[in-house]
Amino acid sequence: MNIKIYHNPRCRKSRETLSILREKKVNIEIVEYLKNPLSKEEISSILKKINLSAKELIRTQEKIYKELYKGKVFTEEQYRDILVKNPILIERPIVIKDNSAVIGRPPINVLALLKN
Repeated sequence: MNIKIYHNPRCRKSRETLSILREKKVNIEIVEYLKNPLSKEEISSILKKINLSAKELIRTQEKIYKELYKGKVFTEEQYRDILVKNPILIERPIVIKDNSAVIGRPPINVLALLKN
């Protein structure tokens, strides 16, 4: 079983989700998306697998969101551009298996993905 996790090692939920994956002894590809920012195509692919809009993937409590984007209206395409430009705004962790994905908040969400 191959799993990809979009991971932020500074995030407790991301570390907990990664720990669950390691306990299950699955093959894990770890993508530190803050060090290796995602392209618009990668974000679009993730959104399709997770069945969310770009707006729903945004961490609205981040300082940069509050300073630059809060209260403004954007198109789906613009939200995707915002995520590309500001990867810190991407909700984390995102775990992908084949054509399915979940957000590891709470970390046990990943267990449903492992059952499939």
